[in-house]
Amino acid sequence: MSGAYGLDLAEVSKANAPQVTDVPAAPGSTNELNEKKLYSPDDSSQSQSRENSLIDPDGKEYPTPEEVTTLRRVCGTVPWASYTIGFIELCERFSYYGTTIVFVNFIQQPLPEGSKTGAGGTDGQSGALGMGQRASTGLTTFNSMWAYFMPLVGAYMADQYWGRYKTIQISIFIAIVGHIILIIATLPQVIANPDGSIACFSVGIIIFGIGTGGFKPNISPLIAEQYESKHPRQYIKVNKSGERVIVDPTMTVSRIYMYFYLMINIGALAGQIGMVYAEKYVGFWLSFVLPTCLFLCCPTVMWLMRNKYARRPPTGSVLTKALKLWGLAMKGRWSLNPVKTAKNMRSDDFWESVKPSRLGTAKPEWMTFDDVWVDEVRRGFKACTVFLWIPLFWLAYNQMLTNMISQAATMELHGAPNDLINNIDPIALIIFIPICDLFLYPGLERIGIRFTPLKKIAWGFGLSSASMIAAAVTQHYIYKLGACGNHANGELPNGDPCPPAPINVW
Repeated sequence: MSGAYGLDLAEVSKANAPQVTDVPAAPGSTNELNEKKLYSPDDSSQSQSRENSLIDPDGKEYPTPEEVTTLRRVCGTVPWASYTIGFIELCERFSYYGTTIVFVNFIQQPLPEGSKTGAGGTDGQSGALGMGQRASTGLTTFNSMWAYFMPLVGAYMADQYWGRYKTIQISIFIAIVGHIILIIATLPQVIANPDGSIACFSVGIIIFGIGTGGFKPNISPLIAEQYESKHPRQYIKVNKSGERVIVDPTMTVSRIYMYFYLMINIGALAGQIGMVYAEKYVGFWLSFVLPTCLFLCCPTVMWLMRNKYARRPPTGSVLTKALKLWGLAMKGRWSLNPVKTAKNMRSDDFWESVKPSRLGTAKPEWMTFDDVWVDEVRRGFKACTVFLWIPLFWLAYNQMLTNMISQAATMELHGAPNDLINNIDPIALIIFIPICDLFLYPGLERIGIRFTPLKKIAWGFGLSSASMIAAAVTQHYIYKLGACGNHANGELPNGDPCPPAPINVW
């Protein structure tokens, strides 16, 4: 459901490639990740496959370069602290989606006759402010943009000043304030004054988005750190069958994120289904109160686990230095011709020219890194080209939270809330994530098909495109078969609301 949603593309990508560089060049060297001395076993009775093995003082055996390329890789055991972070994310996604799922009806649809809370009942349409589809789409789109922009600020504050744990706690407090303001905006006494309600509502989503922005970019790395802090590199494990396998941290982190994503969708699904019925039969105030109550579990669990989590102190934001480095590399390469500028950026010496070793004494004071760091920044910028297509995906994906909810309201619902339909998405994810993780991807791997992250993204784009085509065809028939033609959300000549088109929403 969320992109986020917390899935670290770099970690997942690394899970598809051998970590040859993680093996020291010779026994007795110091591994930079865990600072432990490694040594070779000198027991002559060891098998030939272990002659060049590396073992740390705790007895953990690391693979040789040959074993890295030959042994089968498996996932390690997920630490229980990661499960508690997954529960925190479940609660946060319940609160976020449980709240935002009712935004469209709250803004767009008018207050039902005889209702003070906005509840529409079994056969009625829930609503409150009656500001129309344009206003509801505008505000919900702003909320999505705000919620996805603020993580840039939240990540910077965590890296530069507070660290992830403290940033999450502060963000939770801010989000709670936003929740409370949204509850106030939906109280029956406030709904009676639509102008005051929408003003309060707008302030609430701004504060709510700030809290979300500090939470989202930091909870995902925190869950991976619980494993990486204990197992920073590959090691050898002997199965009960006697098979020697490599326990791969990147595969384990990939699995952690996959089930983290599963927790996201369980929380989103429960929040959305529960709150649309709370909205329909009780009122909007309840659909905002219940997510707030569950969200209060987040700071409680975080505080109880404060001494159990692996926490990394802030080390400074790499974004600032990376942008400065890119700006330095762009000097003398700008042109009024954008094609020439792009060509200059792809020149062979673009990054080589700003390496500290090349600059010598002319390097600026902020350049406190080495040539290897410049190479990492180069790879990072190159990887970002993948994300240039993400806005197109989210343009399609977010239709489920805006226009497709409005579309469902113009179809035959047979007693179901119109904002219930998009829950098919998290239901499908909850079903297919375990299937893909346990059967599909391992099965493809066994027959020699590597379904890499880029291939998964490409398939996702294709399926998203197909879904938008289906929605467009459905809308065509709504216009064609509906009594109001192209004004499905309008009124009949006698002033009555347009009846739904004779198309079953299911």
